[in-house]
Amino acid sequence: MNLWHVFSGGELKDAGFIKISAADTVICADSGLVHAEKSGISPDIVIGDFDSYSGILPENAEIIRSVPEKDDSDTMLAVKTAIERGAEEIRIYGALGGRFDHAFANVQTLKYAMDRGCRAVLADSENEIMLAGAGNHRFQRREESYFSVFSYSEQLNVVRLSGVKYPLENRVLTASFPLGLSNEITGAYAELEIGYGTALIIFSKK
Repeated sequence: MNLWHVFSGGELKDAGFIKISAADTVICADSGLVHAEKSGISPDIVIGDFDSYSGILPENAEIIRSVPEKDDSDTMLAVKTAIERGAEEIRIYGALGGRFDHAFANVQTLKYAMDRGCRAVLADSENEIMLAGAGNHRFQRREESYFSVFSYSEQLNVVRLSGVKYPLENRVLTASFPLGLSNEITGAYAELEIGYGTALIIFSKK
């Protein structure tokens, strides 16, 4: 698995949950470099317009400069770079909390990655957020966490959701009603079969 880690510039109160191996690639989006530096993590790539980072850029990292007037956020640029270079999975940190418009944009970035065959996850010490499309999916139980399933698309056909406190069968969730909020995985894992649509999956600590 070609795993990339992206540090974005939003809130990241605790980085102790982040696990990076020597085979992984680390890319920092602008002031996401601050989070990496505080965690003692050396990035392979730093990308952005550097309107929010004023420190010294690392000498051993590849630096990719953009301009402030652009359509892509710095996080999106980092994700695009990772995908172009073969990333199969991307974990994104510092992408939640703070400005809600940035957080929402980062959720949309998950869809960009999914449409290109790359699995992306937004993660902090309290939450993990991901998308799932048509097909069968298995989600491992997290200790003391809620498991929510929302419709990211206008409609989401849940053929079956099992292994949870509130199972579903042959239900259509919509983007206008949060039926799947605050479920719980009761066994080792939950199984979700999607007929059509895109699901927004959120693990949140209780």
